[in-house]
Amino acid sequence: MTLPRQSTATDESVRPPENHRHMVLRRWLTAITIVLLVGIPAGYLVISAEQSRDSGRDKESESSATGLRNTWPSQMKRRIFEVPIPEKSTQVAYYETSNWKTSRLYVQFRTTSAGLDQFLKGVGTSRAQLDDGKVSIGARDAETVAWRFGASEGEWAGTSHTQKDPRPSQDITVDLTDTSRPMVFVVSTATP
Repeated sequence: MTLPRQSTATDESVRPPENHRHMVLRRWLTAITIVLLVGIPAGYLVISAEQSRDSGRDKESESSATGLRNTWPSQMKRRIFEVPIPEKSTQVAYYETSNWKTSRLYVQFRTTSAGLDQFLKGVGTSRAQLDDGKVSIGARDAETVAWRFGASEGEWAGTSHTQKDPRPSQDITVDLTDTSRPMVFVVSTATP
């Protein structure tokens, strides 16, 4: 019969007692590790949730709007609807409608004479295509955003720039009463 082996001080399983400094350092490292593993992801979740909530509020505000918003449309909207508003334009406002069949972006802005040329070129047309006395935006679209195009209220010129689907088509009307600061009205229509 063999006797069980007795542990000795030289055995690997027996450690010397931990000193106080080493114990405090180990506890600090454990606490820091827990904070990093739990705290950082939790912080990211809080930040992400707040950004998502703000984004939802912005979208809700935009979708519940019932008229022109006095701000620039996002660059993405301008790119999708091909409405290149010139820099330094003023009185910029927009409104977007969407349904299963079509999406429309209504935009107005005041620009310079050179800005008007730049805008028309960016759309794919030119000032030569503007017909004097023509309001190219239909009554239904004008009513949607409360635009008034009366003959006595301005010197109007307009054109319609039609493109093949899926690219948008634009109806453009310009108030040239002040030729150095024309007011531009655009309805860009896209079909999905």
